[in-house]
Amino acid sequence: MKTTYFIGLMVILMAPNLMVSQDWEVLSPTNSCTNRHENSLVSLGERIFLVGGRGIKPVEIFDINTQTWSTAAVTPIEMHHFQAITYNNEIYVVGAFTGSELFPKEKPVPSMYIYNIETDTWRKGPEIPENRLRGAAGCLVYQDKIYLVGGAFEGHWGGHVAWFDEFDPISNTWKQLPDAPHARDHFGIAIIDDKLYVAGGRRTYGNIGKYPDLTESSVDVYDFAQQQWTTLPNNLDIPTQRAGASVITLGKKIVVIGGESGTQKKAHDEVEAFDVEKMTWEKLPTLNIGRHGTGATLIDGKIYTAAGSGNSGGSPELNSVEVLQIK
Repeated sequence: MKTTYFIGLMVILMAPNLMVSQDWEVLSPTNSCTNRHENSLVSLGERIFLVGGRGIKPVEIFDINTQTWSTAAVTPIEMHHFQAITYNNEIYVVGAFTGSELFPKEKPVPSMYIYNIETDTWRKGPEIPENRLRGAAGCLVYQDKIYLVGGAFEGHWGGHVAWFDEFDPISNTWKQLPDAPHARDHFGIAIIDDKLYVAGGRRTYGNIGKYPDLTESSVDVYDFAQQQWTTLPNNLDIPTQRAGASVITLGKKIVVIGGESGTQKKAHDEVEAFDVEKMTWEKLPTLNIGRHGTGATLIDGKIYTAAGSGNSGGSPELNSVEVLQIK
């Protein structure tokens, strides 16, 4: 049952109150990145890092000033279906799958992998508890701790979970936290004002032929101060249900970009933002090229995304870059 609470006299959905100066722009870099999907994307400074994807891929770095891609170290193993994070000027991969040849029964990666941008090297990080292994999970850093939410332990066969875990890099210890209200996989998470938001995703059942179909509409919220989960009321469900979307924070807003679902063959081009203060969803300009299975990042008032898949499933893999200027 959903937990509901008073949110004011009226909720206006899809209010156009986030100012954007233009539509998404497809950039024309001096060169192209590798076509890839089920990768992740993060930024450090004014550089964007594409990490992972199906097959073993190099890290690729996009300089937003020179509009140029460069190629860096190859991942030590295949890693895909994860939300990369940055911590202490390094990139962490936590809660990923490996073994594309095993589809739909890909295996969770049993440890973290860490990329050092200064030395351009990968190293194997701390182990993930064997009974909490999964991929396609949401992952973020909050107050110097890493949080892992949901995911699936049987690849695309099944095994989706509502698990919520905390890792302390200083003490090198894991802690199990209360399960989220809804099990889901293929999603991203965001944290604003001591609250963690989970929107989008699905429950993948390859064992019955249900891959992108069973999307989750509910928005779950974990309050770190109260140490408890709630689910927002039904009228605040994500407007366009989809999985594999990119998720970023923009001030007091959570922006959900692209994705895939069983309702259409093409990847979703919808971009929607949830204002955590006004408790409203709003539409933003749609992508020029719908995509899922990648990431997005915010640099100097611009949202960037790149790569991903242009249709539901694994093809066509993309190498284009899009940017949206926020006023």
